[in-house]
Amino acid sequence: MTGTDAGGGPRPGCASSPGLASARLSVLDRSLVRAGRSPAQAVRGTVAFAREIEALGYHRFWVSEHHGVPGVAGSAPTVLASAVAAATSRIRVGTAGVMLPNHQPLVVAEQFGVLEALHPGRVDMGLGRSVGFTEEVRRALRTDRAAAEEFEPAIRELLGYFDGVHPVPALPAEGARVPAFVLATGAGAGVAGRLGLPVVVGGPDRETVLAAVERYRAAFVPSSRTAEPFVVVAVNAAVGATEREAALLQIPEAWAMTESRVRGVFPPLLSPAQVLEQPRGERAERYFRQARRGQVHGTAEQVVEELDGLARAAGADELMLTLNTHDPAERLDSYRRLAALTTPLATPSSTRS
Repeated sequence: MTGTDAGGGPRPGCASSPGLASARLSVLDRSLVRAGRSPAQAVRGTVAFAREIEALGYHRFWVSEHHGVPGVAGSAPTVLASAVAAATSRIRVGTAGVMLPNHQPLVVAEQFGVLEALHPGRVDMGLGRSVGFTEEVRRALRTDRAAAEEFEPAIRELLGYFDGVHPVPALPAEGARVPAFVLATGAGAGVAGRLGLPVVVGGPDRETVLAAVERYRAAFVPSSRTAEPFVVVAVNAAVGATEREAALLQIPEAWAMTESRVRGVFPPLLSPAQVLEQPRGERAERYFRQARRGQVHGTAEQVVEELDGLARAAGADELMLTLNTHDPAERLDSYRRLAALTTPLATPSSTRS
């Protein structure tokens, strides 16, 4: 992968070193709504958060796509990415991801073409295959579960617009070099490998992540965009002054995920104290524990050690960190504590070779 297509390769002088010595650190924000606040505040908060993350030296800032979910305001990732890019100056901006089953590839190409024209050299295109959360949402999106099976052809069509091989020109995308990443959920790892694209792998536990990375590497075919496998591992990580403080930061999202399984609704985030006051039956307790699997938390030193082990095991080129808690100041403090130990790893992209 060239530096242009990858949005930056390994750190100068560390290309052959494993673990965090050669992995970049980036951030994903899903614009979750917090109890007592509005969805509009959540979206504006994402833009403000991106400026703070850039100041801390992280490499990328990505936003997500969800539809019809009361607790998630991030519904239009290319629009939000445009606002983030306009509010920042150095950090790479992208999506994790645009869900192709919900969109026409031509329109996606045009949107990213506009983004790249406005913010040249800073835009990433993360692509996913998820469909709407409920049948009602899928009807509103004019799609269905079967659309996910057309993910690979849709990516090929989308990339073809950038390459100028379609009879319909996608301006200003045609000829633009926008790095494309595939979000690996199940079959997505094989799709990324066959298309020769970077992969973003997440999962409920380490074993699931490593298995997806192995499928990706086994399927990988070099392409004009990516000469060799490029792995980004997504991980939910929280850093606090103590291990217990860090663990509390992850409770709000774990509870919202539990509610989504028990009641079918992902609600706004409560504070950790409010969550701990909620009655939990056996079923809710089981889902709550499942939601906390795979999360990394602790002091900065503990988290760095665990992330280093994960990066080594996966051969990761990059870690995409996420943390959704009730208090935005506590979330920022978590990223600040981690950056304090990993500043050389998270030098702003404008200073890279």
